[in-house]
Amino acid sequence: MKNVVFEAPHVAYSESTLRLAFLSDIHGNIQALSAVQRFLEHQEVESVFILGDLVGYGASPGAVIDLIEREEWVCSLGSSDARVAFGFAERSGRSGVAEETLQWTRTMLTPEQLDFLRRLPAGGRVMTKAGRVRYFHGSPHDPDARLDLLADDRQLQNIIDNLGAKILVCGGTHVPFFRKVGDTFIVDPGSVGLSLNSEPGADVAIVDIDRDVKVSLHKIPYDFHAAAFDIVAWNLPPVIADVIRSGRMGG
Repeated sequence: MKNVVFEAPHVAYSESTLRLAFLSDIHGNIQALSAVQRFLEHQEVESVFILGDLVGYGASPGAVIDLIEREEWVCSLGSSDARVAFGFAERSGRSGVAEETLQWTRTMLTPEQLDFLRRLPAGGRVMTKAGRVRYFHGSPHDPDARLDLLADDRQLQNIIDNLGAKILVCGGTHVPFFRKVGDTFIVDPGSVGLSLNSEPGADVAIVDIDRDVKVSLHKIPYDFHAAAFDIVAWNLPPVIADVIRSGRMGG
């Protein structure tokens, strides 16, 4: 997927205090995303950024895209989005739960919803008084790649320097994570629709930015039994329902 690269949007904020919300890995779970929407209504955030993987695995990919479009939340392209939007799942020749659900997802989306996914950029940047925020799904130019967030400080510092980032936000692991390297904050918000930190619920990261930066990670409860029921009702792999209910693989 390294050939799927889009120009990153640039957003600038001049407010002295700024509150941003970051979501990732919705994976077609409308119950989880709706709960997050209700939570954010009371958080007084300036903007909501989604780090990709809107679809895949979950039973409501179209409803997820429609909600995000209505809310006008800023999105970047995830690896599952790319496989669905550009037909990579059908051409990969691979088999398994991911490929099965991605091919099913493609049949469930309208041409307009597929076009929405195709127009998503690989990531973006936000200018704040504290410095530049860079966000993307897996890596700056490839949503299918992953940064090693547990790498030593020197390796991560090289990436940070190349990106010129004060705050680096990326998704794809499905596990909420926060770390500071030098003066830079590194955040993975986890997953809204398929969290893997051994606790069911939807993950959200909120970043408060002034001259200083504060990161808060939230677990939002939702009706995960209903989300799991929809998986079974659509004859999707039951292992996905198990993950939604348990918050872990094989649990």
